[in-house]
Amino acid sequence: MSKDKESDKPSPRTNYGDDGAGMNTGVAIVGFVLCFLAGMALMWGYDARRMKEGISGDTAVAWSDDDSPIPVDSKDPVWGKRDAPVTIVQFSDFQCPFCSRVEPTMDQVRQTYGPDKVRIIWKNNPLPFHPNAHPAAEAAEGVFALKGNDAFWKWHDAAFKDQKSLGTDSYVKWAQAAGVTDVAGYQAGLSSHKWADKVDKDNAEGKQVGVNGTPGFFINGVEVSGAQPFDKFKAVIDQELQKAQAKIASGTAKDKIYVAMSSENKKNAPAKTDEKEDEKEDTTTVWKVPVGKSPVTWGGEKALVTIVEFSDFQCPYCKKTEPTLKQIHDTYGDKVRLVWKNEPLPFHDRAEPAAEVALEAKAEKGNEGFWAAHDALFDSQPNLKDEDLDKVAQKLGLNMDKVHEAMKNHSHKAEIDADQDVGEDFAANGTPHFFIDGRRLVGAQPFEKFKAIIDDEMTKAQTLAAKGTKPGEALYEALIANGKEPPPPEKKEIPIPTNGPVKGNMKAKVTIVEVSDFQCPFCKRAEDQAMSQLMKDFGDKVKVYWRNKPLPMHPDAPLAAQAAMEAFKQKGSDGFWKYHDTLFANQQTPDGIKRPALEKYAQEQGLDMTKFKAALDSQSHKPEVDADAKVADDAGISGTPAFSINGYFINGAQPYGKFRKLVERALSEAK
Repeated sequence: MSKDKESDKPSPRTNYGDDGAGMNTGVAIVGFVLCFLAGMALMWGYDARRMKEGISGDTAVAWSDDDSPIPVDSKDPVWGKRDAPVTIVQFSDFQCPFCSRVEPTMDQVRQTYGPDKVRIIWKNNPLPFHPNAHPAAEAAEGVFALKGNDAFWKWHDAAFKDQKSLGTDSYVKWAQAAGVTDVAGYQAGLSSHKWADKVDKDNAEGKQVGVNGTPGFFINGVEVSGAQPFDKFKAVIDQELQKAQAKIASGTAKDKIYVAMSSENKKNAPAKTDEKEDEKEDTTTVWKVPVGKSPVTWGGEKALVTIVEFSDFQCPYCKKTEPTLKQIHDTYGDKVRLVWKNEPLPFHDRAEPAAEVALEAKAEKGNEGFWAAHDALFDSQPNLKDEDLDKVAQKLGLNMDKVHEAMKNHSHKAEIDADQDVGEDFAANGTPHFFIDGRRLVGAQPFEKFKAIIDDEMTKAQTLAAKGTKPGEALYEALIANGKEPPPPEKKEIPIPTNGPVKGNMKAKVTIVEVSDFQCPFCKRAEDQAMSQLMKDFGDKVKVYWRNKPLPMHPDAPLAAQAAMEAFKQKGSDGFWKYHDTLFANQQTPDGIKRPALEKYAQEQGLDMTKFKAALDSQSHKPEVDADAKVADDAGISGTPAFSINGYFINGAQPYGKFRKLVERALSEAK
């Protein structure tokens, strides 16, 4: 129906002749009206479905904002409504790890603001040193051309989720999963580069508006560069929402607000300088980064300057920086020491096993064993499968039983977790990431960038050494003594329910209050990846309370929440959590949390069906659900999921490490 708009039009046959004009004309008019109303109903149903999904800009409905300084139109993939007051134009690259890293933030934007307030428009900006980026962009545009926005975003999610598998076979598999049925036509389009022109057009537009890297964003024309945290986006979005609403109130049409706002913001934007982005980095602030028991090479206790490196054995940029580090050692010798911190990125599935092998080498053969493994692993990259790691371990003469144990059971997880905690404390979110005597340097930078900071620090160190400070750790501690410490984690109290679902040990010293929505995909992700692991790791040390917050863009969430609360009423907390698990397990299936399914789960779990159906019919639990949502609103929580861990706040489906770290902190403080 969405492809064939002709079916929505009245019949063109309006010449009925002169005979029987009165009756025939009357019948014709009635037929015309009925056909017109049917067509409008079909169109309304189609638009209602699209709006329900939060998607607009279908390729069958042409629109254009080409008079904006950052032009967009219906040929671009779009999430959100056409007349949303805030438009985010995203220039991105499917092979870029920083683009992958920002995607959870964009998910959080969607969840927080919804399609009524924000629309997100995708523009391709494949970087030349990412060989798979341009073909991936063509493949994504092909899915959009064949099946529209919804299919595009499904393909987009699959590509970022499995970024390491970019290639034609994956493109076709993801396209089929997104709904592309003409597989032969899709493959032919990929072979002939049918959709390359759109990618090149996006790339050219990006250069024209000043996009120099990825990811790059324009929020109503306000530029935001890089994989910034959610708070950075939120500050700009909130500001633009307020300005846009004022313009709408003064008479600007909603579908013209993007052009008006982006033109105004572009006009008022501060002039750009010729200074390169990497030269704007703060390399002067000193951060108090601990060395701890991490592996150290080169100068050791003779060193005047310390470099702490957060790195990942699967990261190509980490490998790229290895020759630069060698050049540093060749230049300065034992005057510089290098400290390694593990930062295996979540989208590098072989990084953690590789780190386990390196740390097993350290356990068996000390510091020298670690660095021998370090060199061998980078030599092996990108080949880091189990058999490749076995070869490295055998070459180093490691105990293979212990190596396999480490890879299977994560024997060195505590050490890796500790490194990642330090990385999170000091916002070392990407790899490679360096602190030179506490001064930050991000990425695979050239030797000259390292040298400028090292020479400066060397002068300071020599002055302190001349006054009697011993080289090595003592000198490093002196140099960072007045450095900045990490900011404390955010705190936000969410009141504990007096009579609500709870699980865990009621005597536990750590209390988690979870605000969630049974239809929210990010709530499911948090359940699957963080909360389930947290309960395994901490067990009787925590208790978890539940609060409902069904979001307005999730039409099935309110009734699902009421159904779960009826399970709680009939069978207590055990009944609630069992029903909760079933809802999340079936969330992504067709009609998985609609009324028939809710009744099916209740029957399977032995609930009194007469009472269950009556509760849903009368919405008897709506006041409880609404009260939960109000508690969350009053606490300043606008999206889901959200968590309070003894008052420490987590917003969104964050990595498990953040949950673990705050639980451990809460346990330590509880002692």
